Amino acid sequence: MDAPTYAIEVTAASRYLEDQSVPEDGRYVFAYTIRITNTGDVAAQLLARHWIITDGDGGVQEVEGEGVIGEQPHLQPGEHFEYTSGAVLSTPLGTMHGSYRMLADDGHRFEAPIAPFTLTIPRTLH
Repeated sequence: MDAPTYAIEVTAASRYLEDQSVPEDGRYVFAYTIRITNTGDVAAQLLARHWIITDGDGGVQEVEGEGVIGEQPHLQPGEHFEYTSGAVLSTPLGTMHGSYRMLADDGHRFEAPIAPFTLTIPRTLH
């Protein structure tokens, strides 16, 4: 019998929300869409999130909490869950990364890493 595989793939896409931002006040609003896919062979539930948000000046915000957007999705192998949320920065450029705390149906707890992704207004990066 092969050992169970615990694997969650996380992809992110961000966009600048110009209509909600006030650059002259140092307020830059971004939306990001996250897709979480269970690529392992054991069903698992997302229990909690941990984000590290870094602005262009090196300021760091940490965000921790239960679930995502008020949900704790349970994913069978091959299933995915997608949601959109937002972040507000004081600079036109920043990054986000972190992890999701997962609980597999067999009781195994594990972290699903979220690779860094960029928050930037259009035409800031070349």
